[in-house]
Amino acid sequence: MEKAANASEYTPVKTKRRLSKAERKEERTFYLLTGPWLIGLLIFFAVPMVASLWISLNQWDMLTPAKFVGFKNYNTAFNHDPLFWQSLKVTALYSVFSVPLGLIASLLLSLLLNQAVRGMRLFRTIFYLPAVVSGVSVMVLWMWIFNPQIGLLNTILGYFGIAGPGWIFDPHWALPSMVIMSLWSTVGGSVIIWLAGLKGIPPSLYEAAELDGAGGWQKFKNVTIPMLTPTIFFNLVMGVIGAMQTFGEAYVMTKGGPMNSTLFFNFYLFDHAFQNFRMGYASALAWVLFILILALTALVVKSSAAWVYYEGERN
Repeated sequence: MEKAANASEYTPVKTKRRLSKAERKEERTFYLLTGPWLIGLLIFFAVPMVASLWISLNQWDMLTPAKFVGFKNYNTAFNHDPLFWQSLKVTALYSVFSVPLGLIASLLLSLLLNQAVRGMRLFRTIFYLPAVVSGVSVMVLWMWIFNPQIGLLNTILGYFGIAGPGWIFDPHWALPSMVIMSLWSTVGGSVIIWLAGLKGIPPSLYEAAELDGAGGWQKFKNVTIPMLTPTIFFNLVMGVIGAMQTFGEAYVMTKGGPMNSTLFFNFYLFDHAFQNFRMGYASALAWVLFILILALTALVVKSSAAWVYYEGERN
């Protein structure tokens, strides 16, 4: 007891150190530079999110005062709205197929564009162009390509004696058509990131593998893929987030049809908000989507410790 009393008696008192003139100047510069971003984050993200959460607990048509209904909107979505589950199913199927296909196609293309061939900069520019073209114009272009009567795809298939499907006008082919079209818009942007990852692999690793007798496939499997895992991780996270938020394709090309086969969750949300003026229900759907994306992203980030390799880390 006496020892404890003495210890408490001599406990040092922490005092705040006075900042020097240079440190105060640095502190002011920090707040001056980060202030606009923090204000923007507060005004354009934090406040709207809190407002959206509150609106999701109300019944509101933007014309009459909001009526508090608690979790009724969420209960309606999960238990009384079959289109809610249809939109989730469409979005999930689209993500499951479009994200892996996009990753594989962009990786294979980047391997080709990483070769030392004359004119390679021109090829890289050509393949990147779709990523900077306006999304709506691309969708209008693909509406023509998918046209069953005069479209490019069915015309080419016709040369081989194959009767093409109805593509976006056929409920069985509409979603696969969207997946095919997603390759056009996502591969070009991802290729740039893959190329950056490929350029960052030290040539000495390939030389060491060759000395050990490794062939092309073994070098790809044991050197390229492990060294590209941070790039795979980044592209996977961005791909999942982008696929879950698909909207323009349904809005411009199909309006969710035919027979709700392309009823993406984001489009369904928009339809309730700005067509039916059910802002409370739409806000509830937005929060469901937000939590889903957050959970999927957290799952990928959590799993990354098992399969992502960072060169600077020590095992």
